[in-house]
Amino acid sequence: MESLPFIEWALENLNYLTIMLLMAIESSFIPFPSEVVVPPAAYMVASGSSDMTFGGVAIFATLGALIGALINYLIGVWLGRPLVHRFARSRVGAFFLLSEEKIVKAETYFVEHGAISTLVGRLVPGIRQLISIPAGMSGMKVSPFLLYTALGAGTWNLVLALIGWYLESVVPREELMPYVERYSHEIGLVILGIVVLALLYMTIKALRRPKEKSV
Repeated sequence: MESLPFIEWALENLNYLTIMLLMAIESSFIPFPSEVVVPPAAYMVASGSSDMTFGGVAIFATLGALIGALINYLIGVWLGRPLVHRFARSRVGAFFLLSEEKIVKAETYFVEHGAISTLVGRLVPGIRQLISIPAGMSGMKVSPFLLYTALGAGTWNLVLALIGWYLESVVPREELMPYVERYSHEIGLVILGIVVLALLYMTIKALRRPKEKSV
């Protein structure tokens, strides 16, 4: 995807609109890493080479993520499970690097974690782009879907923006991406671990509740 002329042009001309468009692409089923969009934009803001603001970068990146996620959600609503799986097996689906295995993985994750998976899934590589499809197929209401998606995508975009902002004072522009990849992976694992622990705590608390009532 990065070799496409439009992608190359957008990355060379980062502004609020191109950030939103690229993040909409990243959040749909078309594979495109958010790490090559948000940190460089925040880096530009920190260096003073852009008229954008730190908050603006995070906000427009999250708006783009919402647009892409909503596209996937509507695909799940309109096509339904059988057609989504058929599309994933088709040549068109393969062209977009979509596969039935990826759909099943996202479905399983959604079922195991419930509606909250739309938030948690935004932090999981390989799940992030596709978690919205099973949300649509399951008939999840739009309002909680958008809320959880905004929280998850907003958290991740804020992390990426902070990484870009911090690295501006540490590394030259041409060395940015290797550091972004390393830091985003490590911080992503930490955030995911915290979320998993929180979900585990809520699950244990919910399981204990009936026992407490019966005493």
